[in-house]
Amino acid sequence: MCADHVPPPAVEPSAVPPSAAEESLPIRLTLDDSDSPSDVLDALFLGRFAKGEQPYARSRSVERVRTGLTLLPPGARVLRCARDDDRSATLAEGDGYTLLVSRWNRGADVTVTAVTDELAAKVLGQSADGAEDEPEPQPDNVAMGFWYFSPRRGPYRTSRQITAGTWEEIRPNYTAPVAGAMDALMKVAPEEIAGRLLLLHGPPGTGKTSALRTLARSWRDWCQVDCVLDPERLFNDVGYLMDIAIGEDDSTGKGRWRLLLLEDCDELIRGEAKHTAGQALSRLLNLTDGLLGQGRNVLVGVTTNEDLERMHPAVVRPGRCLARIEVGPLTRAEAVNWLGTDEGIGREGASLAELYALRRGTRPASVPAQDTGGEAGLYL
Repeated sequence: MCADHVPPPAVEPSAVPPSAAEESLPIRLTLDDSDSPSDVLDALFLGRFAKGEQPYARSRSVERVRTGLTLLPPGARVLRCARDDDRSATLAEGDGYTLLVSRWNRGADVTVTAVTDELAAKVLGQSADGAEDEPEPQPDNVAMGFWYFSPRRGPYRTSRQITAGTWEEIRPNYTAPVAGAMDALMKVAPEEIAGRLLLLHGPPGTGKTSALRTLARSWRDWCQVDCVLDPERLFNDVGYLMDIAIGEDDSTGKGRWRLLLLEDCDELIRGEAKHTAGQALSRLLNLTDGLLGQGRNVLVGVTTNEDLERMHPAVVRPGRCLARIEVGPLTRAEAVNWLGTDEGIGREGASLAELYALRRGTRPASVPAQDTGGEAGLYL
C-alpha cells in the first residue's frame, strides 16, 4: 500500500523575496506642518531607490540653466510639481527611471534613479547636457551668500549678485592709513593667511560695508563670502553654527575658503561680552583659532562701531586677527579733495556718508551750517 503523495505548496512566480538591504530600509514618512510640498517630493522621490526597485542613482548641478529649458527628458511624465518661496521642484518618471528637478533662481539640481546605471546616466544626460548657460559678463558684480535661520527650514542660505567696485575705484573713499592697510588686505592670497579674524571697527558711515563688498570681489577666485543675517542666534545655537561654519568636506580638492561676515556685532566683542553673551564669544573665538575651526578654511569678518579700547582683549590679542583696521573719517584735506569743494566740511573732516550727502545737496545733521561770523575760517 502506497502512502498518499502530498505535493509541495505552490509558489507564486511574482513573489520575489526581499534582499537584506531592502528589509533594513523600511519606508516611513512622517510629515508635520513644518514640511513643505517640496519636502514631500524629496521624500517620494527616494521611495523606489530605497526599496531597491531603482537601485542606481546619478545627479548633477547646473549653476545657470538656459532660458526656456524644463530639464525633463523626452517622454517623461510629470507626477508632482511644487513651488515654494524661491524654489520649485518637479517629480517625473519614465520607463525604468524616476527624475527629480529642483530649481532655484537660475540654478538647478537634477537627480535620476533607474533600474540600471546605464539608464540613469542616459536620462541624466538627456536632462542636463547642454543646459548650462554661458555666464553673463558681470565685471561689477560678485556672488554673495546670505544665511538666516528659518522657522520652517532651519539654517537656510540664499545667494545674490551684489554690486562691488574695484579697490582702485573706491580707494579715495578712505583716509590714507586705512587705504594703506586695505591695500595689503586686498592682495592677500590663501597661503598668506595668518589669523582667522578680520576686524573692521569705527564710527557709522565710514564705509566698512563698502570695503567688505570690494574685498569679496578681490577674493572671489579663492574665497566664498557669506553674510550671516542673524549673528546673535548663530553663536547661541550650536546646530546653526555647525551647519554654517563646518558644512561639508571640500571634496573638490580646490581648498576654497569661506568668509563669514557678521555686521554690527558690538555686543558680541565688547569688553563685557563674556558676561553678557555667555558662550557666544567663546564659540566665536573657537571658530577662529580653536578646535572648531581646525581643518576648515573659514575666516570670520566682524564690523563694529566699538572703539578698540572697549573690545574684549581676547578678540584683539596678537595672532588672532588677519587684519584689524580702524575705519575713520577722511581728514579735512582728503574730504575737500574728494568733494571738490570745502563747502560744508568741518575742521575735523567728514565721513564717507557725510560726503555723499553733501554731494547730493543734503547737509548731514552732524555738519553745522556755514556762517559768515567768527567761525567762517573753519570752512575756508
